[in-house]
Amino acid sequence: MIWHLVAGALAMLALSAIFICWPRRASAQNNQTPAQLFEERLQLLVLARDAGELAEQDFASAASELKQQFLEQEQQAVRYQQPRHKALFHLSLVLVAAVIVALTYSQNGHYRQLTDWEYAQQNLPAFGQRALLGEGAPMEERDMQLFSLALRTKLANEGDDAVAWMLLGRVWMTLGMLEEAIESFERALKLMPERTPLLISYSQALIMLGGDLNLAKAGQSVAQVLMREPENIDAVSLMALIAYERGDNEQAIAAWQLLAERLDADDPRLEVVNERLAELTARLAPTPADAMDGRQIQLELEVAAELAAAHPDAMILVFARAVGGPPIPLAAKRIPMQAGKLTVQLTTADAMQQGWDLNQADQIEVVARMTVSGTVERSDADVEVNSAALRFDQPAIRLALTLED
Repeated sequence: MIWHLVAGALAMLALSAIFICWPRRASAQNNQTPAQLFEERLQLLVLARDAGELAEQDFASAASELKQQFLEQEQQAVRYQQPRHKALFHLSLVLVAAVIVALTYSQNGHYRQLTDWEYAQQNLPAFGQRALLGEGAPMEERDMQLFSLALRTKLANEGDDAVAWMLLGRVWMTLGMLEEAIESFERALKLMPERTPLLISYSQALIMLGGDLNLAKAGQSVAQVLMREPENIDAVSLMALIAYERGDNEQAIAAWQLLAERLDADDPRLEVVNERLAELTARLAPTPADAMDGRQIQLELEVAAELAAAHPDAMILVFARAVGGPPIPLAAKRIPMQAGKLTVQLTTADAMQQGWDLNQADQIEVVARMTVSGTVERSDADVEVNSAALRFDQPAIRLALTLED
């Protein structure tokens, strides 16, 4: 396509040069030189005088006028018939036309973009191999931009393609265009909603963009992967990151502990996971004041995968209440629905009402409830499991429960 534009510009330049330099056709009247015309007309005047048709005084006047016309024509010939100056003038016009054409095309012509577009189209397979298989040199930012250009052209010409949309989303995510990446992933999910790599990439983009709504969407996508592939390390890692971003440190610790158990000893990610675990463990460690007057409940809760799959948008409420006491919980926590094993810790800091916490009852009951509405009000669709009556013979109580339909 660029050659067509270049050819058009050259054709315009050539036509301008031809128009400027094309010789003008002289009329038949100008075939004779001014001197020949002067001599011919003077002879006609002489013949008219000799024949008695023209008086001597009139002859002299006409001859003088003819001579004056001849001199004027000679002066015009001297002014206009200067080949060197004429050639320079024409050459200057051609150069001016060439400069105007070049400047106009350089400012308004998208030849660089066209060159990039043609290059991207020709190298789409090579870009794909470098991006997916890691063949060749690592892709730089310009390569990513050209790859995205080629993918967009492919989608525009050939219609929706799930793999192309997924690749485009990954490229845009690498370039920091998170909103565009999410839109591309969502288009791909409409075509293949259960593709694990796509769900993982989509969740990563949502987490990077941030926000409660995006984190909730990311959690749902990761949950879909974990329901089919409970051992998927990437999904477990993302679930831990989602919990961390939400401020749910206990769930983040549980997920990272699970991830640490599954990573190989030489995996570079293990060091990062251990650092996060140490950070969160230190953050959740009770202060000396808590150790003196605080009670704790450590619950290992197993959530059935079938229950999580049936109610992905539900919440899990974990709370402790006094046996034979008021219905108000002594301590409570709300956790997003997630299949698998969760570690939940209840302390005096989780009290719902000031002056009514774990220190106020010696005998308690622990309840884990799946609530569809997300509130403490129980409905017929909710599922819960209760512990037996427990006593605070020690400052900390440890127990395990299974939540299933």
